[in-house]
Amino acid sequence: MNGVIMLGLAIIIFITGYFTYGKWLAHTWGINPQARTPAYKYEDGQDYTPASKFMVFSHQFSSVAGAGPVTGPIIAAMFGWLPAFLWIVLGGLFFGGVQDFVSLYASVKNDGKSMGVLIEQYIGKTGRKLFLLFCWLFTLLVIAAFADIVANTFNGFAKDGSRALPGAAAASISMLYIVGALIFGIFVKKIKPTEQLRFVVAVLLMAGMICLGIAFPLYFSRDIWIFVALGYSFVASVLPMWLLMQPRDYLSTFLLIGMILSAVVGISIANPAINMPAFVGFEVNGQSLFPILFITIACGAVSGFHSLVSSGTSSKTVANERDMLFIGYGSMLVECVLGIAALIIVCAAATNGQMPEGTPFQIFSGAVAGFLSMFGLPKLYAVCIITMCVSALAFTTLDTVVRVGRLSLQELCKSDNAASMNIIQKLCANKYVATFLTIAVGYLLCRIGYMNIWPLFGSANQLLSALVLICMAVFLRMTNRKGWMLYIPMGIMFVVTFTALGQAVYHIINKLVDGNFVFMSDGLQLILALALMILAVSVVRHCGRELLSGTLKNSQTAAEK
Repeated sequence: MNGVIMLGLAIIIFITGYFTYGKWLAHTWGINPQARTPAYKYEDGQDYTPASKFMVFSHQFSSVAGAGPVTGPIIAAMFGWLPAFLWIVLGGLFFGGVQDFVSLYASVKNDGKSMGVLIEQYIGKTGRKLFLLFCWLFTLLVIAAFADIVANTFNGFAKDGSRALPGAAAASISMLYIVGALIFGIFVKKIKPTEQLRFVVAVLLMAGMICLGIAFPLYFSRDIWIFVALGYSFVASVLPMWLLMQPRDYLSTFLLIGMILSAVVGISIANPAINMPAFVGFEVNGQSLFPILFITIACGAVSGFHSLVSSGTSSKTVANERDMLFIGYGSMLVECVLGIAALIIVCAAATNGQMPEGTPFQIFSGAVAGFLSMFGLPKLYAVCIITMCVSALAFTTLDTVVRVGRLSLQELCKSDNAASMNIIQKLCANKYVATFLTIAVGYLLCRIGYMNIWPLFGSANQLLSALVLICMAVFLRMTNRKGWMLYIPMGIMFVVTFTALGQAVYHIINKLVDGNFVFMSDGLQLILALALMILAVSVVRHCGRELLSGTLKNSQTAAEK
C-alpha cells in the first residue's frame, strides 16, 4: 500500500458517498428551496444573519476542523493504518456526516433553535436542562484543551529559552487575522461585494497578513498566549457574527483548504510508502483498540461538538435549505480527507513500523512543510505557514466553542417567566456574565494541560454525539420522517463512550487508592467524568422513553389499520 492509492481511494469513496447517501438523506428528510430560512425570518444583525453558501460552509468547516483531524489519526496509527482508515471512512459517511447534517437540518426547520431548545420542544423541559448542562460541561473541556494547544503553538520560545520563529510567526499572523477579519467583515457588510470580488479581496488580504506576520513575529510565552486567546474568545463570543467570526472563518478556510491541498498534492507527487503495518494488534502500549480507536479519532470520523456548531451558529446563517447538505455533510467529508492525509503522513514517516517522535502537530507540520518546499518555497517560511494553518484549526474552534458555551449557559438559566428568575439566574442569563463564567472555569481546567484533558474530552465528545443522535431520532419520528439510519450509529457510540468513561473513572480511582491522586488534575477529571455519565443516562432515559413510546404508538396504529 502507498499513500496515493490510500488517498485516492478515500476521496473517491467520499465523493461517491456525498452524491449517493448524502443526496438520499436530503431527499428522504425533505428539502424546500423556496422556504424562508430563520436567517431571513429573524434577521437581527447579531446571530441571525443570512450568508452565502460558501460563507456558511467556511464558518462550519473552520469551527469543526479543530485539532482532532490531525491529532486523532496520528495517535491512532499505533494500531496500524487499516483500523484508522476504515473508521475515518465509515465514521465520516455514516456517523459524523449524518449527525452534522441532521442537527443542522433540524435546527433550520425549527427557526434556528439550538440543540437544547429542540430537545425541550420534542422531549420536554427536564431533558432540555439536562442536555444543556451536559453541553456546558463539555464546552469547558474543549476550551481547556484548545486554549492550551493554541498557547503552546504560539509559544515564541523553545525549551532551552531560545527564540522559536514558527510559533512566533504563527501568533503574529493570527493576531493580524483578527484585525483583518474585522476589516473584511465591515467590507462585506457595507459594500456587499460579489462572490468573485470577495474571493479576490480575501486572498490578497490573507497573503498580506502572512507576509507581515513572518516579517514581524511576536515572541511571548505560553502563559501570556493563554490569556490572549481567552480574551479574544470573550470578544468574539459577544460581537455580532458578521463582524468577526464569520469573516475570520471565511479567511481561515483559505488557509485550511490550502493546507489540505498541499498535503494532498504533496502525497500525490511524493507517493510515499506506508511504513506501518496494516494491523499491529488489538492492544498496543497498554491501550486497547476498543474503545481507544473510536474516541481518539473523534473529529475525523464523528464529533458531538459539530452538532453544537450546526445548531448553535451555522443554522442561523443558512440562506437556502438546499445549502444544508453541502454545509453539514460536505464539511464533514472534507474534514475526513484531512484525517486521511494526517494518517498517511504519520505512516509514511514511520520507521520499521515504529511511530516517529514528536507531537502530532510537529509531525504533520514538518511533513506538509516539506511538501511545500518541493515547489521552491523556503523551508522556514513553509514551516511558519503550516504552523499557522495548524494553529488556525484550534483557534477557530476556540472562539466558536466559547460562544456555544455561553449560549448553553444562558439557555440553561433562562426561564419562560422572567419574574420568577432569581439573581443567580438573571446574572448567568446575561451574555457577558455567561461568557466570563464559561471562560473562567475553562481556564482553571486549562492549567491541567491538554494532554490530561484530551482523553476525557474525546470520551465526552463522542458521548455527546450519541446523545445528539438519539435526540434527532426523536425529532425525525415526531415529524414523521425516517430516522432508522441513526439507530446503529447512536448504539455503537453509546457502547464505546460508556466503556471509555468507565475505564477513565476506574483508572482515577486506582490512583486514589495508590496515593497518586492529585485533585487539580485527577479530582476535576473524576468529577466531570461522573457528572457527564449521570447526565447522559438521564438524557437517554428521557429520549428513549419518547422514542419507544412513539414507536409503540405507531405499531399500534399500523395494527389497527
